Amino acid sequence: QAQLVESGGGLVQAGGSLRLSCAASGISVSINFMGWYRQAPGKQRQLVALITPDFRTTYADSVKGRFTISRDNAKNTVYLQMNGLKPEDTAVYICGAGPLGGSPSWGQGTQVTVSS
Repeated sequence: QAQLVESGGGLVQAGGSLRLSCAASGISVSINFMGWYRQAPGKQRQLVALITPDFRTTYADSVKGRFTISRDNAKNTVYLQMNGLKPEDTAVYICGAGPLGGSPSWGQGTQVTVSS
């Protein structure tokens, strides 16, 4: 069974940086679409960044130029490097994995809080 475990969240001041990790087991990060999503209180969940099996990446407009998604196939881990953090980035960040149109697997989420 697939398991995704996020880590790296925390409290950071505006302008700071964090790197989130998503360690996968029972599912390969190299043959699935891997995405980072975020959910803020009272807001809809949104896709933040996506990486495809052929290393194409997609970002939400709000994070372009600040966030970078990457993966390490040997470690079966996906990362989200977040620079220039803003208070509006505050959310629970959730790792998702799966084939296009397939049944996704989800992590438990990690809290990112950006103070003014």
